[in-house]
Amino acid sequence: MKRAITPGTFDPITEGHLDVISRAAQLMDEVVVAVAASHKKHPLFSLEERTALVRKACAHIPNVTVQPFDGLLVDFAQEIDAHVVVKGLRAITDFEYEFQMAALNQQLDYELETVFIMSPPQYMYLSSSIVREIASLSGDVAQFVPPCVLEALQEKFATN
Repeated sequence: MKRAITPGTFDPITEGHLDVISRAAQLMDEVVVAVAASHKKHPLFSLEERTALVRKACAHIPNVTVQPFDGLLVDFAQEIDAHVVVKGLRAITDFEYEFQMAALNQQLDYELETVFIMSPPQYMYLSSSIVREIASLSGDVAQFVPPCVLEALQEKFATN
């Protein structure tokens, strides 16, 4: 069985993330969406909230499971017996960072391969940070996120 990991902070999960996850699920027998604790990024949503939102957003994809993790991706990959990391690429700046991470991960675990999936044009500009900023300014992010995330963002940024 080919098991892959699609890691990320997912703060919050976007339609771009879902595109990569669903395309990875077409290529692999099983995809584990690994929700990173990412303490240094000071996420808007807690690890538990992000994991729950990703589970809801991916519920329609039968060969996808979601697990939180804290620590090195290579350690988590070994723990769940995954040998492939699937990452999305939007632009050349993504490539430079992801190329470096892939090389480091392979240095730490030579059996861990990284596969890149190119974002389609409609998601090349989309990021969680852009979604958070638009939502914080009461902008409409409905086209960028699944309905469960839209509701969670509206609750986070509701004015009393």
